[in-house]
Amino acid sequence: MKNRVSALVFGTVALSTVILCGCQQETPAPEQPVATQASAEVTEETETAEQEEAETEEAKTAEEENATEQSDVQKDGISDAIAQETAEVDIAPVEADANEERVPTAEIAEVIPAKYKGFVLGEAGTIEKITYTAHDYAGDGAEITKEANIYLPYGYDESKQYNVLYLMHGIGGDENEWGMTGSTSTVKVIMDNLIYYGDIEPFIVVTPNGRSAKDHGKNADYNSFYCFGEELRNDLIPYIESHYATYAEYSEDGYDMQATREHRAMAGLSMGGMQTINIGIGECIDLFGYFGAFSAAPTSNSASKTATILKDNTLPIYYFYNICGTGDNVAYSSASAAAKNLPAVCDQFVEGESFMWQEKSGGHDFNIWYLGFYNFAQLVFQ
Repeated sequence: MKNRVSALVFGTVALSTVILCGCQQETPAPEQPVATQASAEVTEETETAEQEEAETEEAKTAEEENATEQSDVQKDGISDAIAQETAEVDIAPVEADANEERVPTAEIAEVIPAKYKGFVLGEAGTIEKITYTAHDYAGDGAEITKEANIYLPYGYDESKQYNVLYLMHGIGGDENEWGMTGSTSTVKVIMDNLIYYGDIEPFIVVTPNGRSAKDHGKNADYNSFYCFGEELRNDLIPYIESHYATYAEYSEDGYDMQATREHRAMAGLSMGGMQTINIGIGECIDLFGYFGAFSAAPTSNSASKTATILKDNTLPIYYFYNICGTGDNVAYSSASAAAKNLPAVCDQFVEGESFMWQEKSGGHDFNIWYLGFYNFAQLVFQ
């Protein structure tokens, strides 16, 4: 209520009828105490202000409690995701059957066949550990040093040209989470077998650290995941294409990265699936032609948002493969919202031609993700 003081004082003057000596005479009644409008308004204003202040304080307290509750829920959700993501799974490679006929039989499956999980002793690829210069995109942009693992197929030849898959980890991992660190790597064994039996053409696999920050350890701020597009474009892809035999015509003075987008793919598990959707498709469609999301994380763009982002896109999307476990309490709802109905809202994704949604019984773990890798490796670069 606005402050307002009135100069008028309202009172009443009563006329009393007095009978004197048989005659009627009007005399003023004694003046009575009066309440002013100004004092009434001030009192009402004070009470209102106090009430509003109390309501504001109550709302603020409720908001803080709600924010704390949401933060706790988010932390619990992240902790749960990490616990499930890093749980052990029984999918260790075994020795290959020496009597297995060398013919391609791989197909999109519900289970990885034993044939493709055995060690290929004679014609196995190799894994290299690299360091490269990147930048603290989540911070001040300063130069930093990061690491990544590289799978090179058997018979890798510098005179040839190879396609490259950038394979991303989840919120609880780093460049080593996919296990691409030695001869027993499941990713390596799957690749070795698919190549050995003639199911796919050899290609390079890169597992980087998806946090673009000075502190990119496993427990670092997860917000740096969302800056990785800049690192891909400015640091990691140029490094790979200047050091390995790819289709790109690399030059230190700059080169046309879009010209060879059909020879690059991006895929990932959980948070890496989110990066594939939000960054690969959402920001770097000019860099990649193939995409794979395995149990895409809750912060993935919805299908309608992706459709809006791609509204004016004229670059072909060669394939987008998705997989998620129906028992995944971390990502099933988000992965479904991000991809399951994409063909219905965006005509750049055609079911059976350039798009696949696969779901099967399973949780938020490598039983789903290794199967996703096995299936995607057959679809990519075809």
